Amino acid sequence: MSITKKATVLAVGLGLVTLSACGSSSDDGRGSGDSKTVTLVSHDSWAASKDVIAAFEKSSGYKVKVLEDGDAGQAVNKAVLTKDNPQGDVFFGVDNTLLSRALDNGLFQPYEAKGLDRIDARYRVDGDEHRVTPVDYGDICVNYDKAYFSEHKLTPPDSFDDLTEPEYKNLLVTENAATSSPGLGFLLGTAAKYGDEGWQDYWKKLKDNGVKVVDGWEQAYNEEFSGSAGGKKAKGDRPLVVSYASSPPVEVIYADPKPDTAPTGVATGTCFRQIEFAGLLSNAANPEGGKALIDFLIGRQFQEDMPLNMFVHPVAGDAKLPAEFTAYAPEVKDPRTLDPAKIADNRDQWVKSWTSLVLK
Repeated sequence: MSITKKATVLAVGLGLVTLSACGSSSDDGRGSGDSKTVTLVSHDSWAASKDVIAAFEKSSGYKVKVLEDGDAGQAVNKAVLTKDNPQGDVFFGVDNTLLSRALDNGLFQPYEAKGLDRIDARYRVDGDEHRVTPVDYGDICVNYDKAYFSEHKLTPPDSFDDLTEPEYKNLLVTENAATSSPGLGFLLGTAAKYGDEGWQDYWKKLKDNGVKVVDGWEQAYNEEFSGSAGGKKAKGDRPLVVSYASSPPVEVIYADPKPDTAPTGVATGTCFRQIEFAGLLSNAANPEGGKALIDFLIGRQFQEDMPLNMFVHPVAGDAKLPAEFTAYAPEVKDPRTLDPAKIADNRDQWVKSWTSLVLK
């Protein structure tokens, strides 16, 4: 589950309406070949303001159809299986943890988007091949329940090392790295921090310190975590959870009444950066419409619309963040990262080793 879905689930848990641009198509979702329709295939976390999509449709002359296709891993796998007869024109939502799977299977055709020079080079991981275009980024980090740590007169952890200390025993809940995007991101963060040899020793310490593993983010954040609105209702008893650096703003923006400060904080020394990309699908029925849509996704209007819909950061340097977002989301200055090629070479074995080590 990506950050967008997390924000949506939290919003629903707080009694709010889901934000989305448009629903999935009523037919089988495959590109119709209609030159006036451009089909966006995505994971089920796509969200955008209706007026922003309407502005694109008016200026471009294309009508946008959105096909949501499960979580990111499922959506990528299905797109690969249907690449000869793709479901749409553009795929959005493949991230740096899954990128090699898409590229190695020839999912995308090259396209250098207009305005790409506005995007920081560190996000343009495909070099001069331009098979994918970066659209947003978010940081997977441990969140903490401020009230718990205040009541127990305990300083919240701020690093991976801190989480193995005795004072934090039985406090952390994380997601299964084999079934959850943030769970995988947290594992990759430890691999980036401790290296190929050291990450397993770290997880042994974390396991000995009582880390709890659940299947996915919704259970971890909205049931086990004591600091979230959902967790409070469910009487969650874990004051530390693997989530996102942008989770605290959601707790404020969607609360009624709104608190003056976020009830949750972020351990910024535990973060792993997740980057999401869009690409023009090979054999797209409407490649010209697809190109126009990709240009739009990195345009300033869409980039500035994302933070309060998807709760992610724009990659365009000229996009401004809304005040509500910057007020409650901490800046992560030094997130852990890994080269997509290294992730590709090690991901499956890391997950297999992690599963054997932590779950057995």
